[in-house]
Amino acid sequence: MSVDGWRRFLPGLWAGWLLCVALLATPAPFALLAPAEAGRIVGRMLAQEAYTSLALGVLLLVLERVAARRAGGAQFGLGFGLALGALFCTVAGYFAVQPMMAAARAGSGPLSFGQLHAVSATFYALKLLLVVALAALALRRATSS
Repeated sequence: MSVDGWRRFLPGLWAGWLLCVALLATPAPFALLAPAEAGRIVGRMLAQEAYTSLALGVLLLVLERVAARRAGGAQFGLGFGLALGALFCTVAGYFAVQPMMAAARAGSGPLSFGQLHAVSATFYALKLLLVVALAALALRRATSS
Protein backbone atom coordinates (compact mmCIF):
# COMPACT_ATOMS: atom_id res chain seq x y z
CA MET A 1 0.00 0.00 0.00
CA SER A 2 1.22 3.50 -0.76
CA VAL A 3 1.85 6.30 1.71
CA ASP A 4 -1.43 7.91 0.68
CA GLY A 5 -3.24 4.61 1.09
CA TRP A 6 -1.98 4.24 4.66
CA ARG A 7 -2.87 7.90 5.36
CA ARG A 8 -6.45 7.12 4.31
CA PHE A 9 -6.72 3.75 6.08
CA LEU A 10 -5.10 4.27 9.50
CA PRO A 11 -7.26 7.15 10.82
CA GLY A 12 -10.45 5.10 10.31
CA LEU A 13 -8.85 2.08 11.97
CA TRP A 14 -7.74 4.24 14.90
CA ALA A 15 -11.18 5.86 15.27
CA GLY A 16 -12.83 2.42 15.24
CA TRP A 17 -10.39 1.17 17.87
CA LEU A 18 -11.12 4.14 20.14
CA LEU A 19 -14.89 3.77 19.73
CA CYS A 20 -14.70 0.04 20.43
CA VAL A 21 -12.75 0.61 23.64
CA ALA A 22 -15.04 3.44 24.79
CA LEU A 23 -18.42 1.97 23.89
CA LEU A 24 -17.93 -1.79 24.19
CA ALA A 25 -14.81 -2.92 25.97
CA THR A 26 -14.71 -0.66 29.01
CA PRO A 27 -18.40 -0.71 30.04
CA ALA A 28 -18.76 -4.51 29.81
CA PRO A 29 -16.61 -5.48 32.83
CA PHE A 30 -18.51 -3.04 35.06
CA ALA A 31 -21.78 -4.71 34.04
CA LEU A 32 -20.54 -8.17 35.01
CA LEU A 33 -17.88 -7.93 37.71
CA ALA A 34 -17.22 -6.37 41.07
CA PRO A 35 -16.06 -2.75 40.71
CA ALA A 36 -12.48 -3.40 41.87
CA GLU A 37 -11.98 -6.31 39.47
CA ALA A 38 -13.67 -4.44 36.62
CA GLY A 39 -11.43 -1.45 37.28
CA ARG A 40 -8.30 -3.58 36.98
CA ILE A 41 -9.50 -5.07 33.68
CA VAL A 42 -10.46 -1.68 32.27
CA GLY A 43 -7.14 -0.25 33.40
CA ARG A 44 -5.34 -2.94 31.42
CA MET A 45 -7.49 -2.25 28.35
CA LEU A 46 -6.78 1.46 28.56
CA ALA A 47 -3.05 0.77 28.83
CA GLN A 48 -3.22 -1.28 25.63
CA GLU A 49 -5.23 1.47 23.96
CA ALA A 50 -2.68 4.11 25.02
CA TYR A 51 0.27 2.21 23.56
CA THR A 52 -1.67 1.47 20.38
CA SER A 53 -2.55 5.17 20.11
CA LEU A 54 1.09 6.11 20.56
CA ALA A 55 2.12 3.79 17.74
CA LEU A 56 -0.65 4.91 15.38
CA GLY A 57 -0.12 8.56 16.20
CA VAL A 58 3.62 8.47 15.55
CA LEU A 59 3.09 6.46 12.36
CA LEU A 60 0.55 8.98 11.09
CA LEU A 61 2.88 11.88 11.94
CA VAL A 62 5.60 10.25 9.86
CA LEU A 63 3.21 9.53 6.98
CA GLU A 64 1.92 13.12 7.02
CA ARG A 65 5.50 14.46 6.91
CA VAL A 66 6.42 12.15 4.02
CA ALA A 67 3.33 13.22 2.09
CA ALA A 68 4.04 16.90 2.74
CA ARG A 69 7.62 16.54 1.50
CA ARG A 70 6.46 14.74 -1.64
CA ALA A 71 3.82 17.37 -2.38
CA GLY A 72 6.18 20.25 -1.68
CA GLY A 73 3.42 21.95 0.31
CA ALA A 74 3.21 23.09 3.90
CA GLN A 75 5.51 21.21 6.24
CA PHE A 76 2.83 20.76 8.86
CA GLY A 77 -0.66 20.45 7.43
CA LEU A 78 -4.04 19.81 8.99
CA GLY A 79 -3.53 16.04 9.14
CA PHE A 80 -0.25 16.51 10.98
CA GLY A 81 -1.89 18.86 13.49
CA LEU A 82 -4.79 16.51 14.16
CA ALA A 83 -2.47 13.53 14.66
CA LEU A 84 -0.20 15.60 16.91
CA GLY A 85 -3.18 16.74 19.00
CA ALA A 86 -4.41 13.15 19.39
CA LEU A 87 -0.91 12.08 20.39
CA PHE A 88 -0.77 14.88 22.97
CA CYS A 89 -4.12 13.75 24.41
CA THR A 90 -2.78 10.20 24.73
CA VAL A 91 0.36 11.30 26.56
CA ALA A 92 -1.44 13.76 28.83
CA GLY A 93 -4.52 11.64 29.47
CA TYR A 94 -2.87 8.31 30.10
CA PHE A 95 0.80 8.78 30.87
CA ALA A 96 0.40 11.94 32.99
CA VAL A 97 -3.04 11.62 34.60
CA GLN A 98 -3.17 7.84 35.13
CA PRO A 99 -0.28 7.72 37.66
CA MET A 100 -1.94 10.55 39.56
CA MET A 101 -5.16 8.48 39.70
CA ALA A 102 -3.32 5.64 41.45
CA ALA A 103 -2.02 8.11 44.03
CA ALA A 104 -5.50 9.61 44.50
CA ARG A 105 -6.97 6.15 45.01
CA ALA A 106 -4.40 5.66 47.80
CA GLY A 107 -5.54 8.93 49.38
CA SER A 108 -2.74 11.27 48.36
CA GLY A 109 -2.54 14.04 45.81
CA PRO A 110 -4.28 17.37 45.33
CA LEU A 111 -7.22 16.02 43.27
CA SER A 112 -9.68 13.24 43.99
CA PHE A 113 -9.92 10.05 41.95
CA GLY A 114 -13.22 11.27 40.48
CA GLN A 115 -11.75 14.60 39.40
CA LEU A 116 -8.78 12.90 37.76
CA HIS A 117 -11.08 10.38 36.10
CA ALA A 118 -13.01 13.30 34.60
CA VAL A 119 -9.78 14.89 33.31
CA SER A 120 -8.67 11.57 31.82
CA ALA A 121 -12.08 10.99 30.19
CA THR A 122 -11.98 14.52 28.74
CA PHE A 123 -8.60 13.86 27.15
CA TYR A 124 -9.93 10.57 25.74
CA ALA A 125 -13.03 12.28 24.31
CA LEU A 126 -10.91 15.04 22.77
CA LYS A 127 -8.57 12.44 21.28
CA LEU A 128 -11.55 10.62 19.82
CA LEU A 129 -12.84 13.85 18.24
CA LEU A 130 -9.42 14.63 16.76
CA VAL A 131 -9.06 11.12 15.32
CA VAL A 132 -12.59 11.20 13.88
CA ALA A 133 -11.72 14.56 12.26
CA LEU A 134 -8.54 12.96 10.91
CA ALA A 135 -10.61 10.07 9.51
CA ALA A 136 -13.03 12.55 7.90
CA LEU A 137 -10.05 14.36 6.36
CA ALA A 138 -8.78 11.02 5.05
CA LEU A 139 -12.20 10.28 3.56
CA ARG A 140 -12.25 13.69 1.89
CA ARG A 141 -8.76 12.99 0.48
CA ALA A 142 -9.94 9.62 -0.84
CA THR A 143 -13.00 11.05 -2.59
CA SER A 144 -11.06 13.94 -4.11
CA SER A 145 -8.35 11.68 -5.57
